[in-house]
Amino acid sequence: MKLVKPKKFLGQHFLKDLQVAKDIADTVDSCPDIPVLEVGPGMGVLTQYLIAKNRPLKVVELDFESVAYLKENFGELGDNIIEKDFLKMELSNLFDGKPFVLTGNYPYNISSQIFFKMLDNKEIIPCCTGMIQKEVAERIAAKPGNKTYGILSVMIQAWYNVEYLFTVHEHVFNPPPKVKSAVIRMTRNDTHDLGCDEKLFKQIVKTTFNQRRKTLRNSISPILAKDNPLSADPIFNKRPEQLSVQEFIELTNKVEKALADNVKTVGQE
Repeated sequence: MKLVKPKKFLGQHFLKDLQVAKDIADTVDSCPDIPVLEVGPGMGVLTQYLIAKNRPLKVVELDFESVAYLKENFGELGDNIIEKDFLKMELSNLFDGKPFVLTGNYPYNISSQIFFKMLDNKEIIPCCTGMIQKEVAERIAAKPGNKTYGILSVMIQAWYNVEYLFTVHEHVFNPPPKVKSAVIRMTRNDTHDLGCDEKLFKQIVKTTFNQRRKTLRNSISPILAKDNPLSADPIFNKRPEQLSVQEFIELTNKVEKALADNVKTVGQE
């Protein structure tokens, strides 16, 4: 069967370097003895090394040409080749409800969405590895005070320990992307409860980073009015990239209390 032609609208960049593919596959070894789900296998350059690990493996691919190629060349996968859009899949019953490792050479145009879906399913995804755009990997792994520290950094680091493993250069792909790539690994930390209202936490993180150049006093105004007594707290003199995950949790609790107090005050008038 002829090779699959990479499709720009799907963000496909097929990896050619077999050593890099093996190195990516080996990142799942840190979370052994559980199934593996590969997203966007393309022509199976990574799949072949995952199969060799003799673990339950499913691959999900949206491109019908790639699916046909996989079925012809990886017949041993059988019904474990899933022709679907990963972002629209229900993951809870994928391996009969068992936890699994998420991995892949992820399409650059949806990598952030993939990781937000991972967060929505964090109780069954104890480990996520794979290759993404270097810039996105740096954002995910960034620490407070770094200019690349942002929404993805906080949301993921609240639940996962992040490792930036290695950089991958453009020439090992067909077609070569215009940017460098990187391989990362995210492993669930010991957090099972943030200790705050998780919905409000997400809202505060997204709201403040959407105006990251402003101090919190200004950027949080869609949630908390500037004249609220809480806004006098010194933390509001900071910008969002200066706050650790724990400080965002503490801020969430303060804001929740301030909102509740304001409701009580209005109700008494």
